[in-house]
Amino acid sequence: MQLEARIKSAIRDIPDFPQPGILFKDITPIMQDAVLCNDIAVAFHESFKNQKIDAIVGIESRGFLFGMLMAQKFGLPFIPVRKKGKLPAKTISYEYQLEYGNATIEIHDDALPVGSSVIIHDDLLATGGTACAAAELVKRLDCKVAGFAFVVSLDFLNGRKSVEQHSTNIVSLINY
Repeated sequence: MQLEARIKSAIRDIPDFPQPGILFKDITPIMQDAVLCNDIAVAFHESFKNQKIDAIVGIESRGFLFGMLMAQKFGLPFIPVRKKGKLPAKTISYEYQLEYGNATIEIHDDALPVGSSVIIHDDLLATGGTACAAAELVKRLDCKVAGFAFVVSLDFLNGRKSVEQHSTNIVSLINY
């Protein structure tokens, strides 16, 4: 079975989460399959291996799962972007709108050397708000967004169009 079909068969739909009207794509069942997790990390590595990348930036919390695996495959640092108040050292923050509310994310202000080229990873691309917020943080550190990596893209929410302002190098392993 191809990777896309394997991923889709592992994802479960949770209706009305986190609020009524949202159909949540739950990737946690993927974590029960070590081979599938490795194959996802390998697919991301294959997609970006010929590019200059200095770090992988993962967005809390599900972006940490494959973001760290990607960093390991590349032999690069993993840089967490977290919700406001979760990082212990000095941070910079960015407030943005989600498809169902507002949020603020942060990154340590010394997380990346100036001029670094990074891949931003999150599990899912919906409207693109969180990925764009992470890109804004990367840019505030005087670094470059080399691309984005998502396990899932909900194409009907047009998030790709939003993140393209930061990089057109966008990899989604599956699309709905």
